Amino acid sequence: MRNDIRVGITHGDFNGVGYEVIIKALADEEFTDLCTPVIFGSAELLNQTRKNLQVENFRFTPVRSAADAQTGKVNIVDVCPKGLEMTPGYPSPEAGEAAVTALEAACDALESGDIDLLVTAPINKKTTNSERFSFPGHTEYLEARFGADDAKATMILFDDTMRVALVTTHRAIKDVAGAITREAVKEKIECLDAALRQDFRFDKPRIAVLSLNPHNGDNGLLGQEEINEISPAVADCVKDGILAFGPFAADGFFGTADYLKYDGILAMYHDQGLAPFKALAKEYGVNYTAGLPYVRTSPDHGTAYNIAGKNEADPTSMRQAIYKGIDLARNRRMHREATANPLPKAKIDRRQKQTEES
Repeated sequence: MRNDIRVGITHGDFNGVGYEVIIKALADEEFTDLCTPVIFGSAELLNQTRKNLQVENFRFTPVRSAADAQTGKVNIVDVCPKGLEMTPGYPSPEAGEAAVTALEAACDALESGDIDLLVTAPINKKTTNSERFSFPGHTEYLEARFGADDAKATMILFDDTMRVALVTTHRAIKDVAGAITREAVKEKIECLDAALRQDFRFDKPRIAVLSLNPHNGDNGLLGQEEINEISPAVADCVKDGILAFGPFAADGFFGTADYLKYDGILAMYHDQGLAPFKALAKEYGVNYTAGLPYVRTSPDHGTAYNIAGKNEADPTSMRQAIYKGIDLARNRRMHREATANPLPKAKIDRRQKQTEES
């Protein structure tokens, strides 16, 4: 039985900053005391980036599969064809194909138990989109692969202060209002509540729910979604014992720092939640896919083509994604152990009490 924690890391779009932030994050020789990194990508491109960055203290070990990963070393599973051409800052179909290949290989390793969690470098959603990969992002792919009727993916952006989830993720603004239904909002509140309990270890999480329309809809003047969909969903969850509050107008909620009063925040759409989050969290933000059987995190930034290949990328978010991913995996394991077979434990406690009384 392995006693180390293996962190699978996909290289993302190799024309972006993926390899740069991976190398910089893992360059600390003490990093392998914490975990065993397993990169899925191209050993050739990894070595090329290392030379370009002139990071002499970064060493890696090619392995045939994640099952062969060596403890105490940075490992790479070479899943890409030889001769790929890296053109930093310029998207290419080859980079999109390689990103999908690395992701699929890492997910295979998750299912086989050869890695314990997944950290993904950023992809270009346009170059990855094909008949093979018809998803707008990692979250949707992971839900399709690992989800079920009772396992829905929820995107949560978090740092040490905030945990922001979304009702809708990668959806055009013109389509958002139609997707804000009582059922959808309730489902996301429930998923966020479950994630806060099992992954973040909050016993009684307090969840703030944001409105969709400006000024909370102004009592229906600016829209009916708050009255017909969001408020009823909050009320349903409160009846079920969830500490949900709102809806709150988003501008005032963040502007007055009310976000500090809650353990989780549910935004209605992508930029409503992530724009203020990224402004506040800066490089310490992490993207987490909650609600699935496996832990997956990623940096909260994109491919950053504008600085790719210039040795300017900050690895902090990638480093935080790895650190926080390990924390989430451990929290989930502790929660699972604490809630497993509660009835037998109750019987043992009752018998002990009876013995003491007699």
